[in-house]
Amino acid sequence: MSGGPLGGGPPTGEALGGGPVAGEPIGGEPVAGAPVAGDRIRVLVADDQPLIRHSLRMIIDGAPGLGVVGEAGTGGDAFERAVELRPDIMLMDIRMPGGDGIEATRRITGHPGLAATRVLVLSMFELDEYVRAALGAGASGFLLKDAEPARLVDAVARTHAGESLFAPDILTRLVTHYLERPAPPTGPGPRVLTGRETEVLTLVGRGLSNQDIAAALTISLGTVKTHIGNLLAKLHARDRAQLVIAAYEHGLVRARSDRGP
Repeated sequence: MSGGPLGGGPPTGEALGGGPVAGEPIGGEPVAGAPVAGDRIRVLVADDQPLIRHSLRMIIDGAPGLGVVGEAGTGGDAFERAVELRPDIMLMDIRMPGGDGIEATRRITGHPGLAATRVLVLSMFELDEYVRAALGAGASGFLLKDAEPARLVDAVARTHAGESLFAPDILTRLVTHYLERPAPPTGPGPRVLTGRETEVLTLVGRGLSNQDIAAALTISLGTVKTHIGNLLAKLHARDRAQLVIAAYEHGLVRARSDRGP
């Protein structure tokens, strides 16, 4: 896996690949696949570099409400471990031997027994085709590896809550791609939506959270969630990431000058 570490140092630990998490024992690595107690969000980590997997485990296990249930070092192992462990969140590297992260993501999101598993891709790649391919394969979010560990923890929690996360620069590049290389829309379009649902879809495409959408449209958070549910059903979308694709494909997200601040 290429790319630099997650930088910064939140309360849960130092930069990815750096020092230990505060309050965690240094000696000995937890057993991969160990059960996670309570109602923690169960995370499976897939990366071909043991040091990166260990660092991600320290960050996740050091955060309240999160826990690593297992690890995988290849794309094939990532799928097999996902079937075995049924995690809530899969942290997925893109480039791995034995089947890359994109193919593993496609297999996971297409498996009927893993409908509740969400894939969060960690990437440092400037190769936008990888990002788009992973999104098309069903990834629920992306985070650059130069993000701070605190942002990783937040991304896991938000993805689990259904607020698929896209790094702002990745979102911008996706918009640019669809502006420069428009693809024919797939599936039902805005014609099946109400005016309010179209407004919500547009804001989803711009990367706004549910809270931001509620504030922008002066509606309650519960109403936003209802609209999101309706959008998923009407557009035959698996998750919020596919709603973003729909917003791009149907021209609801356009040039930067048309977007909000």
